[in-house]
Amino acid sequence: MIDVLLGLQWGDEGKGKIVDYLAAHYDIIARFQGGPNAGHTLYVDGQKVVLRTIPSGVFQEHCLNLIGNGVVIDPVALKAELTTLVGIRPDVLSRLFLSQKAHLILPTHRALDAASETAKGADKIGSTLKGIGPAYMDKTGRNGLRVGDILSKDFTKKYEQLKHKHIAMLGQYKEVVNWEEWEADFLDAVEYMRSLQIVNAEYWLDKQLKNGKKILAEGAQGSMLDIDYGTYPFVTSSNTIASGVCNGLGVAPSRIGEVYGISKAYCTRVGSGPFPTELDNEIGEALRKAGNEFGAVTGRSRRCGWIDLVALKYTIMLSGVTKIILTKADVLDGFKQIETGIAYSINGEETMEFPFDICNADITPIYKTFSGWDESISTCTSFENLPTSFKEYCNFVESYLGTKIAFISNGTGRDQLLVTP
Repeated sequence: MIDVLLGLQWGDEGKGKIVDYLAAHYDIIARFQGGPNAGHTLYVDGQKVVLRTIPSGVFQEHCLNLIGNGVVIDPVALKAELTTLVGIRPDVLSRLFLSQKAHLILPTHRALDAASETAKGADKIGSTLKGIGPAYMDKTGRNGLRVGDILSKDFTKKYEQLKHKHIAMLGQYKEVVNWEEWEADFLDAVEYMRSLQIVNAEYWLDKQLKNGKKILAEGAQGSMLDIDYGTYPFVTSSNTIASGVCNGLGVAPSRIGEVYGISKAYCTRVGSGPFPTELDNEIGEALRKAGNEFGAVTGRSRRCGWIDLVALKYTIMLSGVTKIILTKADVLDGFKQIETGIAYSINGEETMEFPFDICNADITPIYKTFSGWDESISTCTSFENLPTSFKEYCNFVESYLGTKIAFISNGTGRDQLLVTP
């Protein structure tokens, strides 16, 4: 079976640490969607490492790691990331596999991303400007370049054709992006990629499953950024929910087992878009400082607010989440009151359903208040040792969502993860 690990909010839920912990129980970790805008942060031997494209099981010596066909790969970013990782774990490349069908991000994709976002003006969607959206557009437009193409004798011809298509498109924008200065590094990185283990991933995975290997599919971004079910149009360009595993790895739905969903004990969001429980005040700023809420890849400060149980129940439903992992619980230390969003008031009517057009809905969140706790939970080594008020908070969240909270992360350390009874 293939178990799934995905974020339930707007990303940045702490997936990197959790998959690094869970990887000890799996033989293979497979990324199924997203691109180098993902920033999965791990702490290895006290050293902070941010993974952008590489699966988070890379530091587990027994684990093989697959970048699936649903991922879009920037060769330059991949080469830079691998160069860093090889310096930490010299055997990394022997355990890394790339799907032939994963699409490539070209320098001109990045240029189109920047020009398009600038042209939107006040209507920007908050793109990370890494070319991910344009790469997925070429994928669905049926003229993208894939990893397998770099092994073809016609690669240069295919690259030039797509590049010139992009140059023509760039002509419609006022923004001038000097993508030419990125091209040499891109072609050098493509040459580097040719030395990596490129596989027919769907057959490779099928063989591994038939040999009894345990596989964990790792998602990027968060469920509320799903192209179909997120806060459209302020979303990413791929399916971030559990159904994306089947397309992003080439596996059948019947092979999906446990679905682990990760949520912070509060909410954050980077960039533009609706955020019903956002706190644009001193409490939001206190959450930002306590949680060090700045993007692992972009460095952008994250918008902060209380946990939104309406949105959380929605994403749990979409992915059939079987176990919840609550992260950054220690960030709530020191707050006298903890709020939880339990419903929305939209145009005077109360609802517990996530609305179709959340961007234009006049939403007022309805909260349930819990007492805070006067002690740090980061030093707790078991669920039983947690403050009573925190347990009450967890019990309510679990009851509201109708899904078991299996783990609670109470710090950045790899060992700061409590198993619930």
